[in-house]
Amino acid sequence: MRKTIQIIGSGFSSLAAACYLAQQGNNVTVYEKNSTIGGRARQFKENGFTFDMGPSWYWMPDVFERFFQDFNKKPSDYYELIKLNPAYRVYFGINDFISIYDNLEDIKSTFESIEKGSGEKLQNFINQAKSNYDIAIKDLVYRPGVSPLELITPQTALKLNQFFSNVSSDIRKQFKNERLIQILEFPVLFLGAKPTKTPSFYNFMNYADFGLGTWHPKTGMFDVIRGIEKLALELGVTIKTNSSIEKIIVENNTATGIVINGEILKADIVLSGADYQHTETLLEKEHQMYSEKYWESRVFAPSSLLFFVGFDKKIENISHHALFFDVDFNQHAADIYDNPKWPEAPLFYANFPSKTDQTAAPNGMESGFFLIPLAPGIEDTEKLREEYFEKIITRFEQLTQQKIKNNIIFKRAFCKNDFVSDYNAYKGNAYGMANTLMQTAFLRPKIKSKKVKNLYFTGQLTVPGPGVPPALISGKLAAELIQKSFRS
Repeated sequence: MRKTIQIIGSGFSSLAAACYLAQQGNNVTVYEKNSTIGGRARQFKENGFTFDMGPSWYWMPDVFERFFQDFNKKPSDYYELIKLNPAYRVYFGINDFISIYDNLEDIKSTFESIEKGSGEKLQNFINQAKSNYDIAIKDLVYRPGVSPLELITPQTALKLNQFFSNVSSDIRKQFKNERLIQILEFPVLFLGAKPTKTPSFYNFMNYADFGLGTWHPKTGMFDVIRGIEKLALELGVTIKTNSSIEKIIVENNTATGIVINGEILKADIVLSGADYQHTETLLEKEHQMYSEKYWESRVFAPSSLLFFVGFDKKIENISHHALFFDVDFNQHAADIYDNPKWPEAPLFYANFPSKTDQTAAPNGMESGFFLIPLAPGIEDTEKLREEYFEKIITRFEQLTQQKIKNNIIFKRAFCKNDFVSDYNAYKGNAYGMANTLMQTAFLRPKIKSKKVKNLYFTGQLTVPGPGVPPALISGKLAAELIQKSFRS
């Protein structure tokens, strides 16, 4: 029987869920509070420059392929992919960087040239990471987090010890060079926690990095949003922007609709891909599953200070993606997780999409995206934003041996306060809830509300966790639970 399903938010998880639910013949409408779709993956254009506002790494291409395959489609039906070579560079000092190339053999050679014997060790490490990837990404993450028994399989039983050790200690047992260690620890930062707090099993992220490579949609990550939007529209989904949800209507402990601009919109099912904590504030207290004390006790992934910058010239000595690890990695991590404060000397990331995509900037110019990870809930002022831009741009000039400050013709900052106002993000988090041992799978907030019938959640605060591929999977899991409820 055709159901009316109202979906809150238009990020990756919401759009994915909308596609699956429409495929089943339901009447599906997506409501987005902002003027454009995409959630954190929005895009904006200014002065001839194009900027993706959020995700910029296209990893785990197999997850995207699996998503489109569910609709008898391919990613190439909707967007074009370019494999980056180098995938990225990591800077440790003035003109001192390590390039990570687009294949494991070249990466092994790079490691071997820095630490004798590390090439073979890396091969063994990636073999194990691939084994974990095959278990996690091809199986476990497609389970809805309903029961702890989901994690118990013949394969995971053999790897049980990996849930009680951590990524950092495993890497340090095998590699001695601090620069190589930091490169291997970097991918798990996408999961939102320190490498010392991330279970060893999550080294599958290293296979995603070195084994599957780093890709770039031809004109940016928003290509993927546009592609999924096109698929959704083909399936009959309706998408409405400038539609901020004011309330979720509950009658007899059942979600029966939503309120937008004072208008009641009836629903058989309400699915929220908006921030989980914010969504629960749209309910009366007795219908909320998680208290403020609960949210306060969770380990959240970082917030971020972002800068979108247009330069009137080409930038030299830089790759598409670049990580700046010329300062103390552990101290910055402590400033996020242990003693939350603005870091004295921040690590940062820079992305120059116009190195790959000529449409991202006017001819002869460059578009740049800079990111500093920060503790969620931190103070955010214009003065601090400017102070930290000056810090990183000065270091950028020193490390890449060029002057660029006077070539800035456009700059826009985005930080914690914007994450709150634009996305209703709890404490202004950028990536959701970290994937620590006690916040994995069935220990994460539930997809299906236990207090309100016909109310569901999707996205980075529920199963399986932060990141774009997990968001696509989360949309599928939510849709499957909804479809299962129709049959019960």
